[in-house]
Amino acid sequence: MLKFARTLLAAALVVSSVSALALDKPAGRAILTVSGLITEKNAGNDAQFDATMLDKLPQQKMTVETPWYKTAQTFEGPLFRDVLKATGAKGKKLYVVALNDYAAEIPLADLEKHDVILARKIDGKVLNIRDKGPLFIMYPFHKKPELRTKDIYSRCVWQVNRIRVE
Repeated sequence: MLKFARTLLAAALVVSSVSALALDKPAGRAILTVSGLITEKNAGNDAQFDATMLDKLPQQKMTVETPWYKTAQTFEGPLFRDVLKATGAKGKKLYVVALNDYAAEIPLADLEKHDVILARKIDGKVLNIRDKGPLFIMYPFHKKPELRTKDIYSRCVWQVNRIRVE
């Protein structure tokens, strides 16, 4: 009986330490809040990320021409789907909201079909608010010209700070 109790206690400690490590609390100022249909939370019913947490995810780079810049720019950041995976997102669509309350709906299927990034840097420099930061959604226009549509451009929200999963 004592051996069973020790085994059960050890298993409980392992499970609790794994879930505690799943999504740490931000050490710095949160720049992104994800809410809605998520299973991993670190701030009440939300998942918050600071810059360091986003930088720890695998980073992607893409150099693309966009309607917002005169020349091609190199965007860098984690895949959007990796950010959502860290939250345990379970839904069909996202409502992405910018600092100025501009909002766009993005089907979760987009993130599976395309390597969309949540850019934190442009040409090697961290995006600040004046430069469309802290986060800018960027689709791989350089690989898939068929994405160059008004509908997809409207999903490239800049100054992203909130995402609701539905």
